[in-house]
Amino acid sequence: IKNNPRVKLAIPYALGDNFQGFRIVGSTEDLFNEFEYQKGKKFEFQKGGRPFDTARREAVIGSFVAQKTGLGLGDKFNAYHGLIYDPNMRHEEEYVVVGVLKPTNTPSDRVIWIPIEGIYRMTGHVLRGTGEQYTAEAGKEIPDEHKEVSAVMLKFKGPQDGMLMDQTINKQGKVATLAWPIGRVMMDLFNKIGWVTRVLTLVSYLVVLVAAASILASLYNTINERRRDFAILRSLGARRRTIFSAIILESSIIALMGSLLGFVVYAIILGVTTLVIRSQTGVVLDIFSPHPILILAPIGMTVVGAISGIFPAIKAYATDIASNLTPIS
Repeated sequence: IKNNPRVKLAIPYALGDNFQGFRIVGSTEDLFNEFEYQKGKKFEFQKGGRPFDTARREAVIGSFVAQKTGLGLGDKFNAYHGLIYDPNMRHEEEYVVVGVLKPTNTPSDRVIWIPIEGIYRMTGHVLRGTGEQYTAEAGKEIPDEHKEVSAVMLKFKGPQDGMLMDQTINKQGKVATLAWPIGRVMMDLFNKIGWVTRVLTLVSYLVVLVAAASILASLYNTINERRRDFAILRSLGARRRTIFSAIILESSIIALMGSLLGFVVYAIILGVTTLVIRSQTGVVLDIFSPHPILILAPIGMTVVGAISGIFPAIKAYATDIASNLTPIS
């Protein structure tokens, strides 16, 4: 694939074992020299770090791995077989850390990178590139037909090249699948889980409806309890329009305060969720990134509150002064 004239860059990934639960992934030096994890952004090393030498047992670790395991430059470690850390599944090969990456806020922060050849030659690993089992032998080169990768990150020379490669690779059956263009692939994914979004949207509408009904019921009961107060205000010269406006204002403030309190709860819940997601995936969510909903939601709830206060306001507006000023006892 790398030698294909349509391919500008090809980065192979071979998923391997783990160290204290952190995934070990084999790749090439191009990952650090050529690959951009975001447009215009390449991996950067913390002070003293460098890419691994593909001919040696060296490793580059993500910032989160360094933080949680305590590994640093010059430290040595052994890989453990499988995806789940088991002290009894230790491999013989020992790797030395030669680089610690700066934080990227991506899953790469949770990865331990080693030369892809190291994955192939790890004790206990069996290659099945040809469909038959093959075990690498020390000092002997591994034939290309036995090498296998979990994925290859591709960068094409042009959009047309991606289309031609899509037609070529995706017609080979289950051998490989080209996820291109990524925008279409992500759209297909979100279309498949779109029902979840629709359900959550419906739930949010129901929450707003229940909130409006609660404000209406609360104000209506309050009006019944404060009829004498409104009658006194009217007798002191307060106009009906003033009483009406006061009720509308009160319901609007209740709704606004409720929405602001909701944002506080939102911040607390998402703050905890962000920590969990970063711990499990390495991805950092920006929960306070600017979005129109942060402004529209309080405004919308204030309007809903104002509308909910109309009926109680009309009832207060129509309060009969004489009957409500009658002595209680």
